[in-house]
Amino acid sequence: MRRGLPSLTAQRVAAYRLSFDRLATPYGDPAADEALARDVAGQVPGEPSEIMAHYLQARTTFFDRVVINAIEREVSQVVMLGAGYDGRALRYANPTVRWWEVDHPKTQQDKRVRLRRLGITAEHVTFLGHDLEGGGLAAALIESGFQPGVPSLVCCEGLVVYLQQDAVELALAELRSVAAPGTRLAISLATSRDDDNTAERRQRFEAAVAALGEPARTRLSAEGAVGLFARRGWRPVEMSERSQRAGFVVVIPA
Repeated sequence: MRRGLPSLTAQRVAAYRLSFDRLATPYGDPAADEALARDVAGQVPGEPSEIMAHYLQARTTFFDRVVINAIEREVSQVVMLGAGYDGRALRYANPTVRWWEVDHPKTQQDKRVRLRRLGITAEHVTFLGHDLEGGGLAAALIESGFQPGVPSLVCCEGLVVYLQQDAVELALAELRSVAAPGTRLAISLATSRDDDNTAERRQRFEAAVAALGEPARTRLSAEGAVGLFARRGWRPVEMSERSQRAGFVVVIPA
């Protein structure tokens, strides 16, 4: 994060999503999500990248499906960790679901100002300004009304790469401490692979986000990711090989 300013990388993701085909449901307000993204996109610097657009389309579809599946399983609590300008709480709003959006206070403040200016109400969302580098996530969630005994979904999309690894481990441990049986954590990771194409794309990405003042900090091998989850009480569920290669993982309490 740039000190005292909202996240530019989160703004760029919102801008990219305007061109994506999204999974549809009979509930929710996609127009509100798109209005927020358009408002954000108007101030995003830089030219779009075809490679990044392809990756973000796949990542967005993966997390859309995870959210829809959770709602269909009658999960009543959804936590978006590192929410940025994500609009799923609007797009997939459902009267049976309470949402928590957790992010750095400056990004949260900017998002809420935009929602008010656009006339978008989000009474079903608890906006929780919280710096994940400082710990205290579990207590902050409980204080804001999150119920640890209720099966939930936690989405951690596009966040881990920007945190120090010790902060990632602490967040996983704290989430495990409030995870009831039936809870799922969907997470995207920047995993290390040895092929030349992947290494080149990773270097371009890391240079681009560093130039925005939000450098990449955590990258894991596949074995390192499994060990990380195991240390903090999580176990991966069976996933497609394609999702695993992309670093999209769902874990459950071990």
